[in-house]
Parts: sequence; structure tokens; C-alpha cells
Amino acid sequence: MSTIIHIDMDAFYASVEQRDQPSYRNKPVIVGADPQRGKGRGVVCAASYEARVFGIHSAMPINQAYRQCPQGIFLPVRMARYQEVSSRIFAIFHRYTDLVEPLSLDEAFLDVKGSLRLFGPAEEIGLRIQAEITQEEHLSASVGVAATKYVAKVASDLRKPKGFVTVEPGKEVEFLQDLPVERLWGAGPKTARQLHRLGYCTIGAVARQGQAELEAVLGQNGVHFWELANGIDPRPVIPDEPAQSIGSETTFKKDTADPNVIRQTLLELAERVGRRLRTADTLAGALTLKFRDETFRTLNRSMALSVPTDQVPVLYRTALTLLDRVPFSGQNVRLLGLSASHLSTSTERQQLSLFEETPKRQFQLTDALDKIRTRFGDSAIKPASLFAKYRE
Repeated sequence: MSTIIHIDMDAFYASVEQRDQPSYRNKPVIVGADPQRGKGRGVVCAASYEARVFGIHSAMPINQAYRQCPQGIFLPVRMARYQEVSSRIFAIFHRYTDLVEPLSLDEAFLDVKGSLRLFGPAEEIGLRIQAEITQEEHLSASVGVAATKYVAKVASDLRKPKGFVTVEPGKEVEFLQDLPVERLWGAGPKTARQLHRLGYCTIGAVARQGQAELEAVLGQNGVHFWELANGIDPRPVIPDEPAQSIGSETTFKKDTADPNVIRQTLLELAERVGRRLRTADTLAGALTLKFRDETFRTLNRSMALSVPTDQVPVLYRTALTLLDRVPFSGQNVRLLGLSASHLSTSTERQQLSLFEETPKRQFQLTDALDKIRTRFGDSAIKPASLFAKYRE
């Protein structure tokens, strides 16, 4: 029985912008970094379907997107707005089931096996959800219905935008057989090239191969791909799976080797990560520094924290320690990022040891700063060392 529904909003960020501003409708809208007339250094976060005609897609360098579509409407990311709209869309999902597994703000799996008696078959539920999103939010979604998560996700992607595809149980292999191997979960560009060299260009070719033969060539990945190609995916829908990490990164407008700018940026990143941790009532047990230089070489350095924390001073000091571990011989830095992991949920402060370096007054100060920022905005109060940066 098909009870898994995968719902994927169509060009979500860009579609929200087109809905909110009627003059943007039917025009190429690109959401992401400032293109700076072709000199921008960030990436595209979302592109409307009108922009995709020009070959623009998410994760594309923003300067390339500008060159391909200089007449496009380039807009900054309004994350708070997208989160607001997303919360209402997910409220629609929860009208039909509590088994909702978010993949992002605009994408989720639903298991409706417990809702069939009340609302009818999964296909009917999917159609109702799709219609309610259109009626209430004036946005479109694509829907896939199947017996497994993998097949439902492939189905939702086949006829975008406003697609609706149902795969009946027992028809999975037939449904998948002519699709390219690139649609196998986990088959990135490198793996896809390897599969092509082995003669597997379609999912059907993988499905027809013996499992043992694939395992001999590809190891455990061979078993994984064989199972997916044959429609086998036993993973359940897991509602509200906790985040594995909380992070933030920034690409410099101009590559820099200035140690003051680098330290200021790390402090700003520590501020962002700390605020996000506290908002989520979460403590970090480890911190990772992402470092990319002007040659695009990317290094990651991580370390465990002696005591889980959400405090900026500890995160910042740890970030500086990690920076010292990066082989750095004067190259210009292009990107810095901080990511907190080994997360633990805590609704109240852990008792501190006698030798804990974060005193109670630091927690009180942090709480006071958070209240100010909540009331007056994130830029209302900042460390003095960041003021000069924001005046530039």
C-alpha cells in the first residue's frame, strides 16, 4: 500500500518573492548573494523557473548567474519570511498526519498510513494538501506518492512544477528503470561517472545486475544502489529529526589576509552560531572551523569542547584555537565558517564545575543581550570590535 508522500515546494524562495511582489511575476528572479554587476562572490540560493531557462540553478556562483541573465531580478535572502511561510505550509501537513519528516523549509516526507480511514487513500490526501497550499498560500508544490521514501522523492521531482506522480506498489522497478543513474540517492557526479564506465547508464541496468556483482565492484554502495534500483527502501518517516549541526559561514567580498578582519569575522560567526544554539535551546559539544583560501582549497578543523556550551566567548576562543591549526602561510582567505555539532538539548543550564571558565555572570549577560536583540533587532547591540566592520 502506498502511504508515503513526498512534498517539494516549487522554487520556494523565488516563488515567495514573486507572490509577495506582483511586479516580479513571470520574470527571472534569483535569490542569493549580491551579484555586484558580475563581481559578486556568493552563490544562488534559489531561481524561479523563468530564470532556469537561462541555465541558472541553486549553488551556482552569483557572478556566473549575472553573466547568464543580467536582466534578472536579484534579491537578497529573506530567511525570516521563508520560515514564516514554511511554518504555515507544515501546519497544512499536520492536518493530515503527525508523521512529518522535514528535509528543509520547503520539503518533507509524510507517512499517512494512520490517516487513510479518515481522509481516504494517500493519493487523495496528497491532492488535498497540494490544493490547500495553492488556495491558502498562493504557491505551488510538487507531490510524489509511493510505498517508499526514495520512490516518492523521485516521483515528486519528475513533473515539476505543480507535478503529481503516484507509483503503485509493485510498479517501482518499472517506474525507475528508464531513469538515469544520477537519480539514485548517493550517486554524485564521481559515482555516476564510475557507474557509466561500468556500463550502468540507467537505474534499470543497475536493477538487473546481480547484487553480489555490484558489491564486488562498488563495495557497500553497490548493495545500496541495487536496493534502491529495485525499489527497496525500508527507512521509516521520522518526525522532526533533530539537527545534526548548527552553523554559519561567510564569503568575503574581497579575499583577505588581514588578521584583524579574520578575527572579527570569526567573532561574528561565533555570535550567529551562539544565538542559533540558544534559540534552539541547544548546547554544542564540538566546533568545526571551515577555511577556504584564494585557491579554493578547503580545510576543516574540529575539536570537542570540555563542557557543552552556547556561549559566544567559548565558541570564539575555540574558533581561534582551530584557526591556529590551519596551515596558513599568508594566503588570502576567501571563506570562513563555524559549525557546532554533538548537539544536546537543554532547557535549563547545566550545573557548572568549580573550574568552569564561563561564570554565572556571563550567562546573565548573554540572556540580557538576547532580550535586547529580540526586541530591537540583531544589530541593536554588538561587540565593540565589530562596530568598525559595520561602518565600512
